[in-house]
Amino acid sequence: MHIDQATIVAISTPHGPGAIGIVRVSGNETKVIVQKHVDADLSQLKPNAAVFARFKIGDAVLDEVVLTYFEGPRSYTGEDVIELSFHGSSYVLSKALEAIMESGARLAVAGEFTQRAFFHGKLDLSQAEAVADLIASESEAEHRLAMHQMRGGFSKEIERLRTELIDFASLIELELDFAEEDVEFANRDELEALIVRINGFISKLIKSFQYGNAVKNGVPVAIIGKPNAGKSTLLNALLNEDKAIVSDIAGTTRDAIEDTTILDGIRFRFIDTAGIRETSDTIEAIGVERSYEKLKSASVVLYLYDVNEPWEDHENTVHEMDELTKSSGAHLILVGNKTDLSEVEPIASPHHPVIMLSAKQEVGIESLKSTLVASMENGLIQSSDVVVTNLRHLEALKATEQALNQSLTGLHNGFSGDLISADIREALHHLGSITGEITTDDLLGNIFGKFCIGK
Repeated sequence: MHIDQATIVAISTPHGPGAIGIVRVSGNETKVIVQKHVDADLSQLKPNAAVFARFKIGDAVLDEVVLTYFEGPRSYTGEDVIELSFHGSSYVLSKALEAIMESGARLAVAGEFTQRAFFHGKLDLSQAEAVADLIASESEAEHRLAMHQMRGGFSKEIERLRTELIDFASLIELELDFAEEDVEFANRDELEALIVRINGFISKLIKSFQYGNAVKNGVPVAIIGKPNAGKSTLLNALLNEDKAIVSDIAGTTRDAIEDTTILDGIRFRFIDTAGIRETSDTIEAIGVERSYEKLKSASVVLYLYDVNEPWEDHENTVHEMDELTKSSGAHLILVGNKTDLSEVEPIASPHHPVIMLSAKQEVGIESLKSTLVASMENGLIQSSDVVVTNLRHLEALKATEQALNQSLTGLHNGFSGDLISADIREALHHLGSITGEITTDDLLGNIFGKFCIGK
């Protein structure tokens, strides 16, 4: 891979009164270009130091700035980097940018600063992708996952697996050089034990994607129930706003309504669905079908029922929900609604714990929120755990697992070393694609093209 040596420039625009606009310059000509416009002597500037300077265009002072110098390779991009902090005027920033570009810099493309960091070995590819996740994070849980990956937690595990495999692959390759002597440098029992152990860890990473992806994109919570159970009222109570239309007429909700809120640092994506029942109404039937689709893709399913109705009216549906959530790996939470209308003890499921509440009166909502948070936290990630959040990484891990399974088959069937070695090399290829040991221009363009300008 090659990256040009041009000096690039990016701009961070201000937002609101009193904001600061930052222009970043990176590349081999950084000092030369910036020196043309500031009165500070950059040749005397120490690394990681900030100084006051006047930014000039010709003889005219455009603004007074704080200039910070980061000397390569100890900078974000691995090159010389200068940050200029201007007062937050769009006019000042546009004129400064124009002047720097006229002096020899060019505008950075999306993600180019992080791409340069990758090319200069400051970040591997999975860490670079975590930068984008960090920028996009909207909750504490998303931020925690992105920071852990950006600091190399995931990369270290992948590199450890690759190193162990490479050691054995090298021994098998060495055997091929001594084929006529019929020697065996790689102990087959030890290799099999290693592959089984690595595949066990990879399987754990693959399973973690369901949680990691849910946290990254918002935990999908499907609110399921019969018509007029109070699903839209519950959605409004959970969001603390009138998002859905509420009516006493059964079947009001014909399609899924979605919105998000953050509970204890986790972003939940609530989905109010059409009521589940047999119907001859074509439009309502489509809504019911979509309700089941949302249920299958949810991480948490809230089955809402009216506690004033006989439990027998819900028994079959709850059993169906049970089976569907078990197959999808989702959490099923039963919620008894309309306790404010109940004159007797509310009816609960004999086989499942139930959260009793009144969505209309907003009684019991906090208990439901606590249960939702607990459903995602119990037995899940700690700060040191490795969790997969990226679909590209998931596909690479699945391909690695398949290649290693093929090598196990070869070992069990007494295949020759060259065939076993080929499967191991394929596994190494897929692992290497995660961290960037194996890359293509198309892959890099797809990843960094999603970044914003300036990162």
